[in-house]
Amino acid sequence: MAPDRENITIIGGGIVGLSVALGLLRSGQRVVVLDGADADLRASQGNFGLVWLQGKGADHPAYARWTRDAVAAWPEFSRLLREYGGVDVALTQAGGYEFFTDETELRAFAADLERQQAALGNRFAFEVLSGDALRRVVPGLGPEVAGATYSALDGDVNPLRLLAALRGAVTALGGSIEAGARVTRVSPISGGGFDLALEGSGTRRAERVVLCAGLGSATLAEQLGFHTRVRPQRGEMLITEKIRDRLPVLSSTIRQVNEGGIQIGGTKADAGFDDRESLQIMSDLARHAVAVFPALADVRVVRAWGSLRVMTPDGYPVYARAPEHPGAFLVTCHSGVTLVPMHATALADWIEGKPGAPDLEMFDDTRFALPDAA
Repeated sequence: MAPDRENITIIGGGIVGLSVALGLLRSGQRVVVLDGADADLRASQGNFGLVWLQGKGADHPAYARWTRDAVAAWPEFSRLLREYGGVDVALTQAGGYEFFTDETELRAFAADLERQQAALGNRFAFEVLSGDALRRVVPGLGPEVAGATYSALDGDVNPLRLLAALRGAVTALGGSIEAGARVTRVSPISGGGFDLALEGSGTRRAERVVLCAGLGSATLAEQLGFHTRVRPQRGEMLITEKIRDRLPVLSSTIRQVNEGGIQIGGTKADAGFDDRESLQIMSDLARHAVAVFPALADVRVVRAWGSLRVMTPDGYPVYARAPEHPGAFLVTCHSGVTLVPMHATALADWIEGKPGAPDLEMFDDTRFALPDAA
């Protein structure tokens, strides 16, 4: 092998790219991770940190099973990260709630969970609780809460610690992470391999490439003949001052981070590449939080931000091989935190084509080549 040829080059140094890199390193591959510029749109630095199963795959059984496998694998994976990099990602999996102030929305979501349960069988259970039942068991819950669903499998991590832990693990296993290495073009080479053009620093060659660059993958994926065109979806968040008392429960929109602050989020907006927060959404988030836990009305908000999720046309992950360019792969999803253990284990087996690797046909990119694809 020529000195300038890496075995596998990961384009994208966020949670997804680092997870894939970790899995490939553990399987014995040589891996280089090309991370972009600090100013890039980075979902890994602005997400909510949930390890969440509720609602995932209600209409996509393969996604429901993939997510269930990931949630089950998280405890052992968090121990693995501590072993490699010495970082505690603050994983908790004591169960989570989806709170509703509208009974119609609660019933609709409960119907989603029934379909999800049909796909997962005895591997998934949930409860639907009325507002009155909740107020008997959840201290401080507000009178506007109409009800909630609950799953004992849900939890969260500290996402910035997770990012640091993955970087440390990749480095500990001999992987290379190059910061400020923004790839602008991927060109297949006759006979195999790829030339990568880097902004401001010439080109380099790679035997295999895995596109994990989130919103930055769109142009590169097109160059390799993939059909997927990712799009941004803006989510906005508030974070409060640190408070001594712990919230009694975790929800998908209100959680207390391990350092003590309350994180409030859950919004979705098609705003293009505008990741700025908006006063109206910030106000709506604050009202929702106070409706669920009225005591939060007296807690100060210290930060607010918007961040862009990475969405495929149908919202489900893509794991694809370039049909005309062997050695090129596309990996993209919007549940990067939840799916970390699968990306660092089974997905690496799939990339390597190992016996026993998962069948990921339901996540293939070709679904977007159909005339009626979204």
